[in-house]
Amino acid sequence: MQSSPSASVSASSSSASSTRRRVIFGYVYFTFICYLSIGLPLAVLPAFVHLRMGMHAALAGLVISIQYIATFLSRPWAGRISDHAGAKISVLWGMAACTASGLLLLAAVALHFSPSLTFAALIASRLVLGIGESLGSTGATLWGITHAGPQHTAKVISYNGVATYGGLALGAPLGVILDQHFGLASLGLLTTLICAVSYVLAMRKSPIHVTPGEHLPFRHVLGRIAPHGMALALGGIGYSVLATFVTLYYFSQHWNPNGAALCLTAFGVAFIAARLLFIHAIDRFGGFPVSLVCLSVESAGVLLLWLAASPWMACAGAALTGFGYSLVFPALGVEAVKRVPVHNRGTALGVYTGFADVSFFLVGPIAGAVIGMWGYRSAFLFALASVLTSLGMVFLLQSFKGGKLAQ
Repeated sequence: MQSSPSASVSASSSSASSTRRRVIFGYVYFTFICYLSIGLPLAVLPAFVHLRMGMHAALAGLVISIQYIATFLSRPWAGRISDHAGAKISVLWGMAACTASGLLLLAAVALHFSPSLTFAALIASRLVLGIGESLGSTGATLWGITHAGPQHTAKVISYNGVATYGGLALGAPLGVILDQHFGLASLGLLTTLICAVSYVLAMRKSPIHVTPGEHLPFRHVLGRIAPHGMALALGGIGYSVLATFVTLYYFSQHWNPNGAALCLTAFGVAFIAARLLFIHAIDRFGGFPVSLVCLSVESAGVLLLWLAASPWMACAGAALTGFGYSLVFPALGVEAVKRVPVHNRGTALGVYTGFADVSFFLVGPIAGAVIGMWGYRSAFLFALASVLTSLGMVFLLQSFKGGKLAQ
C-alpha cells in the first residue's frame, strides 16, 4: 500500500520541525549553562551572607542582585558584539566569564579568615557572572534565531526561556545539596568545570555570518524598545522577589529552609511546562494578548505568595507565578524585536533583556528596605503592585498599536 502525498508531506514537515528543534537546543544549551551557574548559589548565598557571616539582610539581597547591574551594563556591549563580531564570539566570552566566576567563588571560600575579603570575592564573582550571563545568553539567542530563521524568533526565545529557568530550577536545589554535603567550594568547582567544558563546545561550533547594514544608534534602539522593556521589568519583579528572598522568607516563617529551593523548583517546572504547552500561542494570538493573560495569572500567583500560610501554599503560589510569567518575555520580546531592522536584532535583544536585569538589581535594595519596615511578607505585596502595573502598561501598548486610544 502506497502512502498518500499528504502523509508524506506531514512526515517531512514533522522531520524538519524535529531537526529545527535540535538545532535550536544546540544553541540555547549555552543559556542553560549560564543560568545553571546562576542557580547553583541562588538559594545558598543569601543565608551564607546573612546567617553564617552575620551581615545585614540588605547585604544578603545585594550579593544576589548586584549580578544584574553587571548584566544590565554589559547588555548593549553583548548586543553590539553579536551584531558586529558574531554571536559565537559573544558566547565564547560569556563562557569564559562564567568560568572566572566559579574561580572567584572558590577564592571567596579560601579567604574565609577575612569576612570582608570573602564578601568582596563574592561580589566580584557575582559581577563577572553577570557579564557572562549577558554575553552568553544574548549570543546564544541570536545564534539560534539566525540559524532557525527570523520567522522562528518566538520559538527560539521561548526555548531560550526554558533553558533559563530549567537551569535555575535544577541549579537551586542542586546548590543546596552540594553546600550541605561538601560546602560552598563545591559550587565554585562545579561552575568552573561545566563552563570550561561549554567553552570548548562553543569553539567547535560553526560561526554565523554577520548581517550587513547600517546599525541604528544605541539611543534609537533604546527608544523603540523601552516601553516593552519597562513592562517586562515590572512583570519580572514577582520572580525577582521570589528568587532573592524566598530562603530568608522561609526562615522568617519558621518553615524548613530546604523548602525554599523546592519553591524555586516549583516556579521553574511550571514555567517550563507553560512554555512547552503554549509555545505556539504567541504566533497564533499575538504578543500583547498573550502577555495580558500571562500577567493576570502571574498576579494571582504573587497574591498567593503574599497570603501563604504554609510552605505548600507558598509552593503553589510560586508555581502559579512561574506558569504566568513563562510567556511574558517572549511575547513582549517578539513585539519589541519587530521595531528594529534585522541587523540590529542583537542590540535590541540586549537592550530588551537589560530591562529585566534592572528590575533584578533594584529588587534587592528596594524589597530589602520594604522588608526592613514591614517584614518579609510585604515584599510580595510590593511585587503584586509591580506586576499589576505591568499589566496596565501592556494594555496601553496594545491599545496604541491598534489605534484604540486615538478613537
